[in-house]
Amino acid sequence: MGHVRLQAITWERLGDLLAERLLDLKPDDGSPWPRIAFDGAPAARPGELAHRVSEALRIRGRSSLVVGTEGFLRPSSVRLEYGREDAESYYDGWFDTGALWREVFGPLEPGGDGRVLPDLWDPATDRATRSPYVQLPPNSPLLLHGPFLLRHWFPFDLSVHVLLSPGALRRRTPEAEHWTLPAFARYETETDPGAAADVLVRADDPRHPAWNG
Repeated sequence: MGHVRLQAITWERLGDLLAERLLDLKPDDGSPWPRIAFDGAPAARPGELAHRVSEALRIRGRSSLVVGTEGFLRPSSVRLEYGREDAESYYDGWFDTGALWREVFGPLEPGGDGRVLPDLWDPATDRATRSPYVQLPPNSPLLLHGPFLLRHWFPFDLSVHVLLSPGALRRRTPEAEHWTLPAFARYETETDPGAAADVLVRADDPRHPAWNG
């Protein structure tokens, strides 16, 4: 990632500043729907930042849709084919990227109809969620959060990576999930999300985040 200058900020202020940036964001491909990544390990809680930005947009009169990739897990028969604690499977096979392309990104392409499926699969019941489609109005951002987002060539118009140092990631990941840590080390090596993202947020101390502005 190299040396990046970061400045302290509050989560509330960060949400406001990101929302302000999204108000004027125009996708380069001509789509009327900005597509934003909130990338990070579950321990970094990128979904909380996505929801914070969504609320800041709502206050400013702009609708948005928050989607989490945990709603697009593959069925357990596929996900757990090599066991419940296989880091390689977690990295390469847990998330249904094909469904994300089809149900989330496809409808938001130029000429799309804006009808997005907010989730597809419930890992608790291992059944389809059967959630209704959501009609996203033009100029309303998609706020997608989850791990490993920047390795799939998804058409993001702005990407935010919530970074944890290896030590912080280990401390904040429940011990029962420590088997996932090699997947995040691989992601760091192969993708370098801190350098690839447009916005970097460091959250080693969840009370005192810092960002690259």
